[in-house]
Amino acid sequence: MRAYGIILAGGSGERFWPLSTLDRPKQFVDLFGGKPLIRHAVDRLKGLIPPERILVITAERFVKLTQEMLPMVPAMNIVGEPCARNTAAAVAVAAGLVRKLGGDDAVGCVLTADHMITPATRFRATLKDAIRAASQTNAIVTLGVVPNAPETGYGYIKIGAPADVPTGTTFYAVDRFVEKPDAQTARRFLEDGGYYWNAGMFVWTAATMAKAYADFAPDIAEVLDEVAVSDNVAATLKKLYPDLRSTSVDFAVMEHVKNVLVAQCNFNWSDVGNWLSLPTFFSRDVSGNTRLGRTALLDTSGSIIVSDAAHPVGVVGLDNVVVVHTSNGTLVCAKDRVQDIKKILRELLPR
Repeated sequence: MRAYGIILAGGSGERFWPLSTLDRPKQFVDLFGGKPLIRHAVDRLKGLIPPERILVITAERFVKLTQEMLPMVPAMNIVGEPCARNTAAAVAVAAGLVRKLGGDDAVGCVLTADHMITPATRFRATLKDAIRAASQTNAIVTLGVVPNAPETGYGYIKIGAPADVPTGTTFYAVDRFVEKPDAQTARRFLEDGGYYWNAGMFVWTAATMAKAYADFAPDIAEVLDEVAVSDNVAATLKKLYPDLRSTSVDFAVMEHVKNVLVAQCNFNWSDVGNWLSLPTFFSRDVSGNTRLGRTALLDTSGSIIVSDAAHPVGVVGLDNVVVVHTSNGTLVCAKDRVQDIKKILRELLPR
């Protein structure tokens, strides 16, 4: 079967301000391993899906930047949305393109542009098995990461009965999708063992996804159907997008489909959701501080301090704070308030 990698790259990355900005959001930031997250997303597909079968759905204003970041991906495979309409619309566009390029039996793999996954070899092995499962069963196959902590920032998948899919990966029927839990519920999920993190990645055949949209989101299915036969995708999106409702693919489709499997994923995964993700990828000093760039600390512990090369940052007598300085701005924030960064951006950024 022909498989296509679909990288959703339209996020605004507000929770990583001031390193991430509206003009250069998180997926384009070079912070991990000397290359931007979107490049990691493409590179981890090497040996499984070739660049000519990688599709990127991003905002229209990021098309040129994406082309610069991903010179190995054909320019025609990078599609710009004329306005933001959430993931249901983006996945519909992708499903239409997969159907157009590969036919009903082609397999689409919806992947993320701004997550970190290691090791890549284990990810590819799991994705390869998920592609086989989607092709053989006509189910939508979602990737569920086995949790190692009671995370409250992720959605969860409750697994059902084991599925008979003869691969090296274990598959289960999906019992239900669960919204982000509170701390007590997250601890119960971890102890139970029957709940996986919802990594936001899923695999399907073009025919399966077209039917799911037709059944549960017929208004958005029009985009899928028209893209599949369009000779000018950009013009088609300009015509249809303004009138589309903005909703997630989970709410519009995934939560309603009955034939959904979950692949048990044992690789390391992080959505790199905000500044608190950094200690996962960078070492801490003896006081528990994560420090990047030119920094000097005194009587400071449990903090995340980031600066660029041109501006040294000094912190004295503060604990459990996030201090970030870049040419775009300066952030000083209590660690337990990082979710509120988006609120101050309403005042700082141009309207």
